[in-house]
Amino acid sequence: MKLTRRDFLKISSAATAGLALGGCTTMGFNMQPVQEQAWRLRTQDAKETPTICCYCAVGCGILCHTDKRTGKVIYTEGDADHPINRGALCAKGAATYQVAQNDKRMTKVLYRAPYSTQWEEKSWDWALRQIAKRVKDSRDKSFTRKNAKGQVVNRCDGIASVGSAALDNEECWIYQAMLRAMGLVYIEHQARI
Repeated sequence: MKLTRRDFLKISSAATAGLALGGCTTMGFNMQPVQEQAWRLRTQDAKETPTICCYCAVGCGILCHTDKRTGKVIYTEGDADHPINRGALCAKGAATYQVAQNDKRMTKVLYRAPYSTQWEEKSWDWALRQIAKRVKDSRDKSFTRKNAKGQVVNRCDGIASVGSAALDNEECWIYQAMLRAMGLVYIEHQARI
């Protein structure tokens, strides 16, 4: 019997179809539908929060999945609904999970006093009070109420700000309002630089 290529394809197709439709379990295939999956997505019960990538001025959207019980980040992915990146992320953006979940990440405030060679651990309350105190001291020292002509200017020349492009419009507005309320005139933003 001479077997042509066409005959071989007919026979092998018929055999494959017969095995598939026959529910062949003897060869290790089970074509029955899966009733219950043994695995679950780790993000199935997670809270999904949209955010913005913290690395550059592009402002790509990221979905951050957090455990509802512990509040810990369990997964991050590109936001497919975001108009800038449409779900795609660069290597840095794709690795943002490691920013939150990294055993080498600093979690305590380290302070080195002027002229000291040693770092000291401080509390967050102490650090925030020190920052506020030093900003207020600097503002008070460099605040100008009136210029040389006697005109009221109410400005602070001793502090400048370069804002972060990772902030959204609402955060930028609040940040700008705070800076202008303090009298700052040297205000720049990373997205413009």
